[in-house]
Amino acid sequence: MRTQTRIPDRARGLDRHPRLIEAAKALRELLPGDSRFGDPLSTAGSEQAQLVARRLTALTAERPGVMREAGLSALQVWQAISEAQGRGRGQRELTIVFTDLAGFSTWVLEVGDDTALELLRDVGEALEPPIARHGGEVVKRLGDGWMAVFEQPTHALAALGEASERLARVHAPGYQPRTHTGMHIGRPRKLGGDYLGVDVNIAARLAEKAAPGELLVSDRALADLDASALKIVRKRRFHVKGVPKDVQTFSVAVRR
Repeated sequence: MRTQTRIPDRARGLDRHPRLIEAAKALRELLPGDSRFGDPLSTAGSEQAQLVARRLTALTAERPGVMREAGLSALQVWQAISEAQGRGRGQRELTIVFTDLAGFSTWVLEVGDDTALELLRDVGEALEPPIARHGGEVVKRLGDGWMAVFEQPTHALAALGEASERLARVHAPGYQPRTHTGMHIGRPRKLGGDYLGVDVNIAARLAEKAAPGELLVSDRALADLDASALKIVRKRRFHVKGVPKDVQTFSVAVRR
């Protein structure tokens, strides 16, 4: 009886062993797909793998372990195979842009909600009219960030350039708003008023890795831009979790 009791205890101990958990996470880096699959960004869709992953992460949120990572590993590969076969993608090619404010969360803690809300209104006035003027659509607002889609990368770049000039005129106490921005072209799947899928994830991950004031662009989006009018720096040895290894990334700025 005592032996029977010890077996589950040992199994739980192994499942929660820190080194084994880290090893399981490291293994996910070697598997196909997004090694961060399971976070809210990667599981926002309605595909079966995303639904299962949301359920798994909800059930194990308070007790991470090796079995949790093993389950997410299997779902990660499942999702990668589905995306490779074209499932979860739409029929219409769009340019996807994500942007968020650098240092905003830290600044909010200092100034409070009322001042932050006033700034967000001013930033919205700076960013959204250029998006609409250049044929873009604001898909959603993400606190201090935005997701927008355009028909062409050239339209997106023109909108971002105008928005940057307008944003430079926005000021707040102790804060000058600057954005992290990512751009990618692909065939996101439309669900209601939102867009989902691997191409959306790529644009979002590029924005996450962009420096304040920087625009990171995938090679697919860059191919449709006029390189002669741009300052382009390839981000060599630059790998972003959730971005396929065959996607090259470039830091892009308009020549003045």
